Amino acid sequence: MRCATVKGTSAVTLLDLQGLSVTIPSPAGPVRAVRSIDLRIAKGEIHGLIGESGCGKTMTGMALLGLTPAGAQVAARVFQFDGIDLSTSAAVLRGRRIALISQDPAAALNPVLTIGRQMDNVLRTHSPHSEADRRAGAVALLAATGLPDADKLMTSYPHQLSGGMQQRVVIAQALATGADFLIADEPTTALDVAVGAQVLALLRQLVADRGLTILMITHDMDVVAAVCDRATVLYAGLSVETGPASAILTCPRHPYAAALLAALPDAAPHGQRLAAIDGQIPPSTKPISGCAFAPRCPAAMTLCHTVSPPVRVQGDHLWACHLAEGAP
Repeated sequence: MRCATVKGTSAVTLLDLQGLSVTIPSPAGPVRAVRSIDLRIAKGEIHGLIGESGCGKTMTGMALLGLTPAGAQVAARVFQFDGIDLSTSAAVLRGRRIALISQDPAAALNPVLTIGRQMDNVLRTHSPHSEADRRAGAVALLAATGLPDADKLMTSYPHQLSGGMQQRVVIAQALATGADFLIADEPTTALDVAVGAQVLALLRQLVADRGLTILMITHDMDVVAAVCDRATVLYAGLSVETGPASAILTCPRHPYAAALLAALPDAAPHGQRLAAIDGQIPPSTKPISGCAFAPRCPAAMTLCHTVSPPVRVQGDHLWACHLAEGAP
């Protein structure tokens, strides 16, 4: 596969994770929810975290927020946000510098409290302003997310809003914390295609207007194509490829990333069966020998099953594979 070389970036790194792992105790033995993830995100970018269910996407986000399950062991060679050690400061930064946009806005909002009350609860926690100023701030934030009649909306309850409106309220709550780094966990999953596209456009606009940085957790390549500047592909709790989103979408280097793209509905000619990835993800309770994807990889060689793959680097594009030229 021949692809253009992508030049490196000089952007300032806001988030730097190297070798992040999250291990959770269970009756069946330690669960390796995250095995080893490297993630660098520059200020002002939207970075996609891609992978199928169980690959460690959401647990990575929870580790950044200091919200891993009780008893979980979080370790990393580097675990920093804006130069601050997250291993000791995640809880302090949560809701101040780092905020979460939930994938299920209906569950994230309290059904028995008005939108105004819920917005005020967040603002009261994070600002010393008067009640009148907090109300004005809440209205302004709701309006900034594109919600019509924001002042009137303050008296509404979540069930009176559409799914798209609920998601915009959740985004407004994240902005109300004053955070400059947002973790968007599948923010369009509960929305139809048109409304989801509007929410993605809103997030892109907020990045431009407010200088935000976003970690976009998703399994949807269309989301990556729509808004992400860079992306990291996860498999079995490991980061296997990272680079500019456009490069990963048009010229994936890791065989797993290539297989994901080949399995998209529009990748198959009309009337033909969709491509599928045979086999299963390695159990999170078992150690991995060699390349985690080797048992499912059509290009696997003998050493792939026993030797950990090297990290290949071409400009700003990295992937872990024994194939020097990347995916066949």
